[in-house]
Amino acid sequence: MNFLIEAINWIFDPAHYGGPGSIPARVAEHLLFTFVTLVLASVIAIPFGFFIGHSGRGRVVAVATAGGLRALPTLGLLTLVGLWIGIGLGAPYVALTILAIPPILAGAYTGFEAIDRATVDAARAVGMSEWQIVTKVEIPLGLPLLIGGIRSATLQVVATATLAAYIADFGLGRYLFEGLKIRDYGEMLGGSILVILLALVLEGIFALVQRFVVPRGVLAGRPDDVRVRSTRSRPVMGSPIEEGRK
Repeated sequence: MNFLIEAINWIFDPAHYGGPGSIPARVAEHLLFTFVTLVLASVIAIPFGFFIGHSGRGRVVAVATAGGLRALPTLGLLTLVGLWIGIGLGAPYVALTILAIPPILAGAYTGFEAIDRATVDAARAVGMSEWQIVTKVEIPLGLPLLIGGIRSATLQVVATATLAAYIADFGLGRYLFEGLKIRDYGEMLGGSILVILLALVLEGIFALVQRFVVPRGVLAGRPDDVRVRSTRSRPVMGSPIEEGRK
């Protein structure tokens, strides 16, 4: 409990809201790092995911590759890339981009696979080209699942981006490593709380975006009352007059 009070006091200390190492500056660095990482991962994963989902080719390889990338230990990968590239942000960008690719890739191709094949066949039957089917049918209908993949990747990157401070003076993770070095557990816990709050805010934003991108036609086709009613007949009780006549 004392550590929690120290963390709250550390977060609201006015001395931590000015200068290059202030809380707003660290939050901005963390957000910038997360955004750039997601852009890099999306540029790599989304085209491959769309190709796999549209053509049905390479799905086994994609699933195996994504599973292998998920199994990589981020800290170990960060250390190896850091020894190869050197101290700085290059290694964290490489390591966390690899971490962010699997959920975005999965969201891209599962979004296409979740579409009813009759819809795609109908688009083909009216004379739409393959490019038109992808851009006007599959991408709009598969966009919610793609946003879900990006949403999952965002949470992973925000949480794991604290490791960027392991080899670079960058982001909210710096508070964790500084606090560990000087045994200031209030600073460590305060930095952890800031990361959690940032992840919750981004989770809420992506949840709203994911609902917003659902096509109106899909929303219009959903029933308002989806509760399943019992098919069992209710017992009918006779009136007292009728029962007396029997």
